[in-house]
Amino acid sequence: MSMIKEFKEFALKGNVMDLAVGVIIGGAFSTIVNSVVKDLIMPVIGVVTGGLDFSNLFILLGHIPENYRGNPSSYKDLQTAGVAVFGYGSFITAVINFAILAFIIFLMVKFINNLRRPAEAAAAPATPEDTVLLREIRDALKNAPR
Repeated sequence: MSMIKEFKEFALKGNVMDLAVGVIIGGAFSTIVNSVVKDLIMPVIGVVTGGLDFSNLFILLGHIPENYRGNPSSYKDLQTAGVAVFGYGSFITAVINFAILAFIIFLMVKFINNLRRPAEAAAAPATPEDTVLLREIRDALKNAPR
């Protein structure tokens, strides 16, 4: 089997195509989740924590140059100026993004699994008549006087 033919078989398998579609949709979905976290959840967390802005939490590692004209308490300004900063607030935001994304994917998978279960599986199948009859005979023999 030639390498090209083998690759063609691999690339056209359903699993590979499903994975490609999943990656593309996941990338688009990630943008939505980032917006939910940045624009909806983080402001609420900021209000609850007294105005704390996670994206601006950092530890200054380097020295601020003397010709620096930006805000010394702004993470973005310091990064733009090339000052070494440890931006743990951005990491906290990324962890929250991941947790929300993982939870949403969990809910989606759970929903899809519920759709895949046939309705008959939810209801117990009817017991065959011969089994019912055998159970009745068994119970009658148990209760018969000896």
